[in-house]
Formats: sequence, structure tokens, C-alpha cells
Amino acid sequence: MDIDARVLVPMAGEAQGLSKLARIVDEHGMAVITRNDKPSYMVVSFSEYNELQAGRREMFIDTACSVIEENIVALKELAK
Repeated sequence: MDIDARVLVPMAGEAQGLSKLARIVDEHGMAVITRNDKPSYMVVSFSEYNELQAGRREMFIDTACSVIEENIVALKELAK
């Protein structure tokens, strides 16, 4: 996984890093908080979160429609 170094915030000194964290999220839409030099958390802006949720909903609907299409004969039989 490639992570842009501009969005990394170490866990140590998080109180000081909070304003940096907010600035990074404002500039990039997201930030990654590291613990022991490994990505541990992701902070996203609300607009980015809403986009992610919309994508998840769309993927869920597409999957549901696909499952229904693949099983329509069996579903019709069960509905009798």
C-alpha cells in the first residue's frame, strides 16, 4: 500500500498534532495516523466520508441486483 508522506501523523505527540491533522485533512481530504511507524488509523473529511458511503451503497445495490438476476428463476419458484 502506497501512502503519501504528506498525510502521515505519528501517534506520539497527538495533542500537538491535532491542528496538523486537521490541516492535512483540509488539504488532502484524509490523513493517516501511524503507530510504531505503521499506518493505524485513517481520518477523512465528512465530504470524503459521504463519498465513500455513497460508493459502498452503490456497490451493495449493484451486488444485490446481480444476485437477484442470477437467481430469478429460483426466487420466482420460492414465491409461489
